[in-house]
Amino acid sequence: MDKVLHFQQGRVPLLISMPHAGLRLTPVVEAGLIADARSLPDTDWHIPQLYQFATELGASTLAAEYSRFVIDLNRPSDDKPMYVGATTGLFPSILFDGIPLFQEGMAPSAAERATYLEHIWAPYHRTLQDELARLKAEFGYALLFDAHSIRSVIPHLFDGKLPDFNLGTFNGASCDPQLAAQMEAICAKYSDYSHVLNGRFKGGHITRHYGNPAENIHALQLELCQCTYMEEFEPFRYRPDLAEPTQVVLKELLEAFVAWGQKKFAA
Repeated sequence: MDKVLHFQQGRVPLLISMPHAGLRLTPVVEAGLIADARSLPDTDWHIPQLYQFATELGASTLAAEYSRFVIDLNRPSDDKPMYVGATTGLFPSILFDGIPLFQEGMAPSAAERATYLEHIWAPYHRTLQDELARLKAEFGYALLFDAHSIRSVIPHLFDGKLPDFNLGTFNGASCDPQLAAQMEAICAKYSDYSHVLNGRFKGGHITRHYGNPAENIHALQLELCQCTYMEEFEPFRYRPDLAEPTQVVLKELLEAFVAWGQKKFAA
């Protein structure tokens, strides 16, 4: 496994994590997938492109290269369930629609999956942890924005249509409540989009594990409905006409995130 992540260091105390943006497959996973899974439908499509303005803001960025069908970087290494009800684990066995991901008898072996944990999951989390530590050492605090997207209607996982912007702070445990309220207020300004705080998506492992306000590390997850920037079904085309207005909101959120930190931790 030659390249498992893409990392770019920034100049402000903000790290944007994109754990589900990867498209690469291992030979074993690729050979075992059912036909309906080969287009990688559960990918957080085009997230690096959507957040391409982040470098202008000075943020560090970290994006996965391998698909979540190989290993899910937003799950704990012990695969402890993150949500009550239907969900997917560290090594997904079903699609979001609830059907088996692999052909019968062709899922990766335990030994194969152990290599994914060592060579894909661990490097991503080491990089994430090291960058947060660097930011905290340099600035006295660190900000983590975990960027995700998902199809807006998935009956197996949730009822009805998701709000467009799903903010998660693990019910207030991963960041300062005032920061969360500020993020909510920004979303509320844009009446063309719906939003919720700590709804169906409260933040996965990355938000929960790394967000630690007591240690001056504040983490926020955004699960964005894909209908706000792309076509939700194959071929999953990026739609600049949809994406550009959405990027206006995203940029304001990230700018406010950085400004909040600067004000909060001003010397």
